[in-house]
Amino acid sequence: MLNIFQINTFMKSIYTDTSFIGGCFDNEFKGHSLSLFDAFKTGALKLILSDITLQELEPVRDEIRNKIFEIPFANIIEVITTGEVNELASEYIYSGALHKKNYDDAVHIALATLNKADALASWNFKHIANLDRIKMYNHVNRLYGYGQIEIMTPSLILKTIQYERIKTV
Repeated sequence: MLNIFQINTFMKSIYTDTSFIGGCFDNEFKGHSLSLFDAFKTGALKLILSDITLQELEPVRDEIRNKIFEIPFANIIEVITTGEVNELASEYIYSGALHKKNYDDAVHIALATLNKADALASWNFKHIANLDRIKMYNHVNRLYGYGQIEIMTPSLILKTIQYERIKTV
């Protein structure tokens, strides 16, 4: 069993979109989502939480919306959407990485990129955790002088942490 509470890994701060939080209540994604969630609760990892994620949680069931408040405030890095975030999100749209109707997804990726998240955790396979699209996001990031963004499912983040832990033992 992976003890993620005693890890010394290159991953320190993880941006999550709304799909990760909802995954805590979905039978298919619950196990990995809750394991990663526990890493945030204990402080093994820092959660980068954005204004757009909080806005997207407003209309959902109370148990989903309130889940985020189980994480101690000291383990959360709050970030907000800025003009620079909107510009980068628009570039993802303009480049064809996403359709304009998926602008909020572009904002999530821009927020993670500009706030230098070690990874973006998402279960959104269609628009975010999608290898072809990730290549396009990172192409745009390179064009504008930004760093590469690692986009992974919570399960892949946990496997990466486990691998890094094994490598250092």
